[in-house]
Amino acid sequence: MYGSLGMLPKADIGVLTQLRRKDYSLATGSNLFSTPQQLAKLSVGPGKLLVGSRHFHTRRSLSSQTRAKHGHAVVTDELSAMTGNTSDTKNLRILELDPGLQPYKDHFEYRMKRFSEQKMLIDQYEGSLEEFAKGYLKFGFNREEGGIVYCEWAPAAEEAQLIGDFNGWDGWNHKMEKNQFGVWSIKIPDVNGNSVIPHNSRVKFRFKHSNGVWVDRLPAWIKYATVDSSRFAAPYDGVYWDPPPSERYEFNYPRPSKPEAPRIYEAHVGMSSSEPLVNSYREFADNVLPRILANNYNTIQLMAIMEHSYYGSFGYHVTNFFAVSSRSGTPEDLKYLIDKAHSLGLRVLMDVVHSHASNNITDGLNGFDVGQPTQDSYFHTGERGYHTLWDSRLFNYSNWEVLRFLLSNLRWWLDEFKFDGFRFDGITSMLYHHHGINMAFTGEYNEYFCESTDVDAVVYMMLANSLIHSLLPDATVIAEDVSGMPGLGRTVDEGGMGFDFRLAMAIPDKWIDYLKNKNDDEWLMNDITRTLTNRRYTEKCVAYAESHDQSIVGDKTIAFLLMDNEMYFGMSCLKEASPTIDRGIALHKMIHFITMALGGEGYLNFMGNEFGHPEWIDFPRAGNDWSYDKCRRQWELVDTEHLRYKFMNNFDKAMNLLDEKFSFLTSTKQIVSNTDEEGKVIVFERGDLVFVFNFHPDNTYDGYKVGCDLPGKYRVALDSDAWEFGGHGRVGHDVDHFTSPEGIPGVPETNFNNRPNSFKVLSPPRTCVVYYRVEEDILDETVDDASHVEDGDLDDDMKIYEATPVIESKAQSSEIPEEEENEEDERLI
Repeated sequence: MYGSLGMLPKADIGVLTQLRRKDYSLATGSNLFSTPQQLAKLSVGPGKLLVGSRHFHTRRSLSSQTRAKHGHAVVTDELSAMTGNTSDTKNLRILELDPGLQPYKDHFEYRMKRFSEQKMLIDQYEGSLEEFAKGYLKFGFNREEGGIVYCEWAPAAEEAQLIGDFNGWDGWNHKMEKNQFGVWSIKIPDVNGNSVIPHNSRVKFRFKHSNGVWVDRLPAWIKYATVDSSRFAAPYDGVYWDPPPSERYEFNYPRPSKPEAPRIYEAHVGMSSSEPLVNSYREFADNVLPRILANNYNTIQLMAIMEHSYYGSFGYHVTNFFAVSSRSGTPEDLKYLIDKAHSLGLRVLMDVVHSHASNNITDGLNGFDVGQPTQDSYFHTGERGYHTLWDSRLFNYSNWEVLRFLLSNLRWWLDEFKFDGFRFDGITSMLYHHHGINMAFTGEYNEYFCESTDVDAVVYMMLANSLIHSLLPDATVIAEDVSGMPGLGRTVDEGGMGFDFRLAMAIPDKWIDYLKNKNDDEWLMNDITRTLTNRRYTEKCVAYAESHDQSIVGDKTIAFLLMDNEMYFGMSCLKEASPTIDRGIALHKMIHFITMALGGEGYLNFMGNEFGHPEWIDFPRAGNDWSYDKCRRQWELVDTEHLRYKFMNNFDKAMNLLDEKFSFLTSTKQIVSNTDEEGKVIVFERGDLVFVFNFHPDNTYDGYKVGCDLPGKYRVALDSDAWEFGGHGRVGHDVDHFTSPEGIPGVPETNFNNRPNSFKVLSPPRTCVVYYRVEEDILDETVDDASHVEDGDLDDDMKIYEATPVIESKAQSSEIPEEEENEEDERLI
């Protein structure tokens, strides 16, 4: 880890080696500049703010000084007067935290001014940001006294009707009226006190556009959508969802408190069954949640919740933003899942996709785009509105109604379903006009703060995070960004974008590179630790060795990269493990654990990888004959007692429990004291724990000296070589390791590896062992103590065993004071 922010301006992101489906696109269009000189070139300069069309529910009309320009409403001198106090854009703390950002002060002040002006407009014309985000109470279907009111923003429509089961799909008696802001509405009175539109009945929005053609579309704000699964490629139908009280799920449990460090279990409900089918929310709640809890995770991240007509998109091509994916059940079923998670003390995050939308015209939001100008659409027009790699549509984040739609979408999931936060997908695509396509980010600050920055999207993310943390102060919000944008993880009032965490996306790429392209003796300890610690320490990261991305079709899980076909016949405990299996299980544990311990302030694991799930993920598609075989989780592998999958699962439990007890993920004390390239050993401290990783394929080191901060007695807290983790039991857990002072106190250059104390350990090959300091009064333990480990030169004291056989755990017993033998193996204290 870097010692000061002065060393951080050039984060070593490196050349992007692969273009992920969700991270990049190509778009052109207007640029937003970072200096006053460049801003002067824009048709709309500083002090003027672009906003979209207003909706009829605003509290006041915009004044006559507001005029239409370039497809937006441009607030002129009146807005400048409103925002005369710009003190909130001066002295931004983010510039104090990182002096390297000072050359880009104009950029930060400009986007902060844009944010402040946009928020002020929302406050003035909608009441507040929180009220603005209640759009779902105005748009879509809502019960009002005496009937149902349906409203839809569709400025391009010339005529509109509401159709559905309730009127035999004939809308001539249910024509809608359009107001000056392009909002269509209709009220359908109750008959004899009963709703004309029954609960769970199908509905659609029918409208005529300028060429005279009538089209049927799913309502943009629809809260449930279904498809006839018996018909191939059948279109989706909107569903009016208003269950009677007897069928409506009521939450029984409060949200769990926010953990200091999230240990996240990323899950896809649909593929969570061991059977080749789409699993349900209730099955997941009853059968998978207990597994997550047992493995000591504290947070779940649910993928593919928003409705998406194409299952194989992994949920990232959203068609209906307010609708729960009907493949796995109803909105009430999802509420059951979340409530049960809360009852177990598990927080639930939602993978939210606001970076783009499916280009599906029949089922999705794109169906409202019939060639109108961008101010009348959810999306940009032309190339700027289309993502060539994702084949999807890109939002116009400067449009008033788009802001209402997206911000309301966030509030909907928080308020209605009690989610505890979000993981924002595809942030890189939002941040830049080039969307990251063909970009080799090097960490130079001018790559982030230039004409390529999409300030409209930046302001939207600032608004989104302000809203989320206003509604739910304990929310956890994570950004998926591969570029390394500085300030992403700082609060909005400091000049940042307001995310709580960012995903450490360079880490899994590094492991894939090593596993595919390097022999074990080519692994570089400095390179590994640099990748794991190369982050802005003032912005928290969630580290992960592999997520869903690393095992989608065409790639493999880490376990399968390590052991490949031998996983089909070599995982039985009834026979001796082959060298491939032994190596694979050992490195699987080490890779995931060092990623957790050194890579960030949170940790993420994708469903099944905790026990080394084999193969890859492949959703049903024409190319695999619509098979679900690779779109499920084979829980029976870890549940079968005589298979070795249980060892990796046990270790996953243990490393999560280690953080539960010692809270090392929250510690800012992170010191790498030794990267031994020849010996393939990494030693570091996180909190007051000492971690020793021996990546050497053959060498055991007896009497290996490791540096530490605090003097005293250390014992094993976690040992990957323990029998219960599929190891060989070579490290003694009843051994006390006493420290020796090193050099002059307070003078690091005289210390051992810049650490004031040291102790000696046994380090077998391909193992990781964690030591904790015993908290008790210890008599003076000095080098003069005859029972103490002798101090001396490392080369003299360390013995190296090549191709070491199993070593008894009392190998160092002669070097320690005699202790009463502990009959219980304390693998995790």
